[in-house]
Amino acid sequence: MATDSGISGYGSHLQAKFVTRQERYSVGDSPFSVPASVGIPELSSLINKLLNRDSEDAPAVDFDFLIHGEFLRVALGKHLEENGISTESVVEIEYLEKHPAPQPAGSILHDDWVSSVQTANHRIVTGSYDNAVRIWTQDGENLVVMHYHSDPVKTVAWIQTDDSESLLVSGSMDQTLLIWRWNETTQKHECLHSCRGHAGSVESVAVDQSHTKIASGSMDSMLKVWSAVPGGDDEEIDETHHKKAKTEVHKPRTRTPLRTFDGHSQGISSLVWLDERSLCTASWDHTMQLWDVEQGEHVSTLTGNKVFLSVSYSPHCKLLATGSTDRHIRLWDPRQKDGVLVKSSLTHHHGWVSSVDWSPDNENLLISGSYDKTLKLWDTRSPRAPLYNMSGLDDKIFAVDWSQSELLLCGGADNALHIFKAAEALQAAES
Repeated sequence: MATDSGISGYGSHLQAKFVTRQERYSVGDSPFSVPASVGIPELSSLINKLLNRDSEDAPAVDFDFLIHGEFLRVALGKHLEENGISTESVVEIEYLEKHPAPQPAGSILHDDWVSSVQTANHRIVTGSYDNAVRIWTQDGENLVVMHYHSDPVKTVAWIQTDDSESLLVSGSMDQTLLIWRWNETTQKHECLHSCRGHAGSVESVAVDQSHTKIASGSMDSMLKVWSAVPGGDDEEIDETHHKKAKTEVHKPRTRTPLRTFDGHSQGISSLVWLDERSLCTASWDHTMQLWDVEQGEHVSTLTGNKVFLSVSYSPHCKLLATGSTDRHIRLWDPRQKDGVLVKSSLTHHHGWVSSVDWSPDNENLLISGSYDKTLKLWDTRSPRAPLYNMSGLDDKIFAVDWSQSELLLCGGADNALHIFKAAEALQAAES
C-alpha cells in the first residue's frame, strides 16, 4: 500500500474502493490496488471491465469520479496530494455516468442585441435593444412582438403562464416596467400597467414565488417592489409613450411601487427572490444586499472585490451564485453569519461574467455567460473547469436562462438567442 510520502512521484499503487449511487453500475465494495498515476480514462476503463461492458450488447460507459465531493480532473495521486487526502487507508472513490453534452438546437435572430431571456411553459420571452419584447416557441417561431417601450429593453420575466393567457413584465432603459397580458389563443396582447418611479434604467426584474409581487433594480441604485396583480387602483392612463406605440396596443395605467429600498451607492445590476419575503440585490458598488420585504428592512451586506453583474439563487443547495467583472463565479451562503461567506469559486472565463443561472432541479449544476463569448455548463463539484463549453457563439453574452430543465438559453451582442437542449442526465439530480 502506498504512503503519503510515496504518492509524490505517482509511481506507486494505492488501495481504492469504488462506490456508486447508480445501482445498475455497481461493482461491489471490494478494494482494488490501482496506480497513483491513473486518471479518468484508466479508471473508467477499469469500471467498464468489471461490469463486462466491452461488447456491442453492452457498450462502454464514460464515467466521472468523485473523491470527497470533488471531481477528479488530474492524476489520482496528484488529486489526493493537492487535497491533503491520506493514502494510509483505503480511498473511497464515487463514480457516476458522465453527463452528456447539451446539444445545439438552433439560433433565433433579432433586430438588435438580445439583453434578456426567460422560458416558461414551453414559451420563450426575450428583450432586445430594439425596444421590443418578443415571445417565441422552442422551435423558433415568433408568436408576438410587443412594442411600447421607448428605449432598449434590459430585462424580462414571466409573471404567470397557462395554456391560453399569460402575464409578463419587462424593464427598460426608459426607466419603466411594463406589465403585459398575452392571449395565445386569440393572439392578442395588451400593455396593462406602466410601473413608474425609477430614475434610471431598469436593469433587472424578478417575480416572487406567489406570482403577486415584482421586484426591480435600477441604475438609480433603488430596489422597488410592485404589485404583479392586474387591475386595482392604478393612477391615470399613461400617455408618455403612446405616440410611439403601435395603434392597436392598449394604453396602460400608471402603477406606483408598494415599497422602495435605498441601500446601494451605485446601480443595481441583478436581483433574485430567496423566498416569498426575502430578496437579494447585486450592485456595481461591489456589494450584495439582503432585504426583508415584509418588514421593509435591510438584513445584511455581502461584500465582494469587484462589480457584481449577475446573481442567481438555488433553493436546492441554498446558495447564491454571482458573476463579476473579475471573471470569477462565486458561490455564497447567505445564511452564514460568521466565517467564510464564499463557499467556492469557479474560474475559467476570460471576460466579465455577465450572467449566471442555477439548474432548476439539480443542486450541483449552473450555467454562465460571459463577454468572452462563451456559455459554460458547470458542476460545482468540479470548480477547476466547466463540464462543457457551448459552441457557435459569436459575440458577448448578456443573458443566460435555465428556467426549464431541458433548455439552456443565452442571448447577446450577436443579435441572436441561442438554444441548447440538455441531455436527460442534466435534467435531474442523481438519485
